[in-house]
Amino acid sequence: MTEARKALRRELRERRAAITVPERMAAAAAVADHLLELPALRDARHVAGYWAIGGELSLHAVLGRLPQASRYCLPVLRDEGKLAFAPWRFGETIVTNRFGIPEPADLVGLLEPAALDIVLLPLVGFTRDGHRLGTGGGWYDRSFAFRHSAMPPPWLVGVGFDAQRVEHLAAEAWDVLPDAICTETLTLQAPPHEHIPHE
Repeated sequence: MTEARKALRRELRERRAAITVPERMAAAAAVADHLLELPALRDARHVAGYWAIGGELSLHAVLGRLPQASRYCLPVLRDEGKLAFAPWRFGETIVTNRFGIPEPADLVGLLEPAALDIVLLPLVGFTRDGHRLGTGGGWYDRSFAFRHSAMPPPWLVGVGFDAQRVEHLAAEAWDVLPDAICTETLTLQAPPHEHIPHE
């Protein structure tokens, strides 16, 4: 992790922390609307999300509106530094992993990354040309490294606030490029990267 990326993450986390609760709630609802416009989500059987921590944009508004046939999954840490994904519903038991992040307690039906249809990725920052800055642990980049040479599915969609956008991000060789990034006011889709404004 470069010093420049560390400093950028600190700055972006401060920006995210400054977003007020009403702004967060409105953004989560708007993002849910935009995500549900994506054909990849409307048609998905296996949808992976995340448990929002540290000011990340909540996906509860999405979870409550998924198609009936969809199974929602949360990431589970594996010893080899990669993720698997466990089906989970509101009210089911969770446990916290070594980083204090909630995971499903029931790991029956655990899915490998390649078995998913769409993955909603948390992010710390993003650029207009569709690059995502994660938390720095590399879990998603390692888990979805096969997407460097494979087309979707799974579709990878970064999710965040407008305030997390930066003008430039120096890409690293291991960075996995999302297929789209969605905020409360825009969807950036790739390839090719295309700015789709929302009214």
